[in-house]
Amino acid sequence: MSGLAKRIIPCLDILGGRVVKGVNFKNLVDSGDPAELARRYEAEGADEIALLDISATLEDRKTALETVRRVRLAVSIPLSVGGGIRTVDDGERLLNAGADRVSVNSAAVRNPEILSLLAERFGVQCVIAAIDAKSVTAPQIADGKGGRVWEVMIDAGKTATGLDAVAWASACANRGAGEILLTSIDRDGTGTGYDCALLEAVAKAAGIPVIASGGASRPEHFLEGLIAGAQAVLAAGVFHRHERTIEEIKGYLKKNGMEVRL
Repeated sequence: MSGLAKRIIPCLDILGGRVVKGVNFKNLVDSGDPAELARRYEAEGADEIALLDISATLEDRKTALETVRRVRLAVSIPLSVGGGIRTVDDGERLLNAGADRVSVNSAAVRNPEILSLLAERFGVQCVIAAIDAKSVTAPQIADGKGGRVWEVMIDAGKTATGLDAVAWASACANRGAGEILLTSIDRDGTGTGYDCALLEAVAKAAGIPVIASGGASRPEHFLEGLIAGAQAVLAAGVFHRHERTIEEIKGYLKKNGMEVRL
């Protein structure tokens, strides 16, 4: 087991300046004000806040930039921000607004060089490759060898890419990503636990820290994700709805032999 403390990361999905949450990336409902939620999560013991702008319009990009500033003023813990980062300048604007790290998803698939450029400019510690993966049958994936595989999806899960998620994670690490934010679309919002087979495969292939995302609702789900190879575990709805607290999750992990910051 790694000697590094495992991190608990609440995720704030932003649409029009508000936090939203759905199931399988659909049926989004309002979950509150980003700064207020971030402040609450820091008080509960969150190690980091992930803020993801899931909208696609220029107007909402500007709203998201202001949201980053508001959240930064509300908390002192690390803040990672993703959504709409297509150039180094986009990343710089978010970092200047208060982000500690930036995550890139769709733009990295369309232009993998963006990961290298961001890493060269800001350091690998500032670059997260976000990967949304969906379980598919092997023939849908280029070079599929049969059995269960996962396809990289982009544009908030709407566009299939034909990329194998495990191979893409390895490529992202080689390009300069310092961490992988790995979301199972199949598990997102379901409360059935992380896709541990996907987690294990990506963690082994990438060789860099992985943040598990998608499906956690019970304390044991967070433990299972860490055992599968994640260095950090992320959740959203279960925290937004007050079903679990970060303190509760950390206590459970500590009791089960995981090193966490209490």
